[in-house]
Amino acid sequence: MAQAPSPTVNDPLGYSFAVAGAVLFSTKGIFIKLAYGEGVSTEMLLSLRMIVALPVYLVILVTLLRRETTLRALLTPRIVLASMAVGILGYYLSSYLDFLGLNYVSAQYERLVLFTYPFFVLLFGVWFFRDRMVWSVVPSMLISYAGLLVIFGWNLVVNPDGLLAGTLLVLGSAITFALYQHLAKRQMLVIGAGLFTCIGMSTAAICAIAQNLILAGPQSYLALTPHLWGYGLALGIFGTVLPSFLMNAGMSRIGARATASTAAFGPVVTILLAVVILSEPFTLYHGLGTALVLLGSVLFTRAERRAKQAMS
Repeated sequence: MAQAPSPTVNDPLGYSFAVAGAVLFSTKGIFIKLAYGEGVSTEMLLSLRMIVALPVYLVILVTLLRRETTLRALLTPRIVLASMAVGILGYYLSSYLDFLGLNYVSAQYERLVLFTYPFFVLLFGVWFFRDRMVWSVVPSMLISYAGLLVIFGWNLVVNPDGLLAGTLLVLGSAITFALYQHLAKRQMLVIGAGLFTCIGMSTAAICAIAQNLILAGPQSYLALTPHLWGYGLALGIFGTVLPSFLMNAGMSRIGARATASTAAFGPVVTILLAVVILSEPFTLYHGLGTALVLLGSVLFTRAERRAKQAMS
């Protein structure tokens, strides 16, 4: 069975893909908050996102299989089912938890909580995938979580309703996405980033659409406003299709842990958009908390790089 080359952290193009994916993913919370302002349900909004994305992935999937006939031999039942399961974990379950969490917390806070997923990538790698533990990153992890606690404390005083539930839901999204990254990398080494993304995202899309059809019925789509369809289009293209291919392309070139380290751009973009578009507050506590989270991420990345250089 042919395999793609192993990922390497010394790949500028891989980092460029990962950064671009992180920036585009950061717009997702803004579109979700705008759509929630129109009174749409979580299940409907997630299905709208996937209705837009699904045809794109199916067309690309068919094109890949027609153009590269050697890929067909790689699609054994085991590989296909594994790719579908990993796609459900990363693009349906993780997304659903995130969408649910945004009912309770701000777009800024949601992005900062999600931003902790590189720590879970590291821990899962050590616990389940025989990666070596880098103890020098622990202080940086504590710094980032201290930043989250600052903002959590501010919200607890000012607007505590639903804060704990929202935090746990978004944290669950970060945890499932971290596990997805490890599992996805192993599938991409076999069938490539493009083919895996199409299979995984198509499966997740079908799950999301089926969920809304069961809960609300097909007639529910007829009541949607043009604004909601517009938000669904934006979520599907800019918050799903483009960043998923960019992120997975980056992951296949530089690996899950290096890809996770590029996520620092996401919170910054989200904060700027949330303040300008959603008029969310940005106080001294938000500034301090955000600075601690970003500082922890920078220190985390440096500690990992030093550890890798020491091992090489």
